[in-house]
Amino acid sequence: MIMNAEPIELFQQWYSKEVELTTVRITSACCLSTVGTDGFPNARFLALKEVSPGAFVVTGNLTSRKGVELLDCQNVALTFWWPFTERQVRIQGVAHRIPDEMADIHFANRSRESQIVSIVSRQGEELTSLQALTKKYEEFDASHYGLELERPANWGGYAIKPVRIEFLEFNESRFHKRCLFEMRGGCWESRVLQP
Repeated sequence: MIMNAEPIELFQQWYSKEVELTTVRITSACCLSTVGTDGFPNARFLALKEVSPGAFVVTGNLTSRKGVELLDCQNVALTFWWPFTERQVRIQGVAHRIPDEMADIHFANRSRESQIVSIVSRQGEELTSLQALTKKYEEFDASHYGLELERPANWGGYAIKPVRIEFLEFNESRFHKRCLFEMRGGCWESRVLQP
């Protein structure tokens, strides 16, 4: 592990190595944890969309439970587990909405099927009839055949600006290598942690 590396650069090196070796279909999967409105932690898996300068970007429905929780409390955690390189990265940071222009780009990069589901589904609400939702999907798809789909107003993204990033490399001896980077006074400070 490179102790004097910039942590976001180190993240990108580790991520690239996992992508190179993995056979997993969704290599960008990560666990986003939020503070629930009921005080309980809440976690779900989603896809990392990009690592922009100084931030990790994720997207999704803004009116879902995730979106409501992020509106209430912007302190979040992202966790990555990479089985092929046997590495874990834990990030704590503050989430801020990305600009609409950036959300438009990410929405346009989704598959058409995913775009339509985002438009017709009220993510997280009770499902009363799968048949009715499927019909709504099919009718929307047919009526918009060949057309570029617009991002719905309730779909967007968040840039998570990290304040802590912990890297862990598993070791057969159980003396795992752990390094914690913390943002202090605008600079990253690092220290090695016991396994």
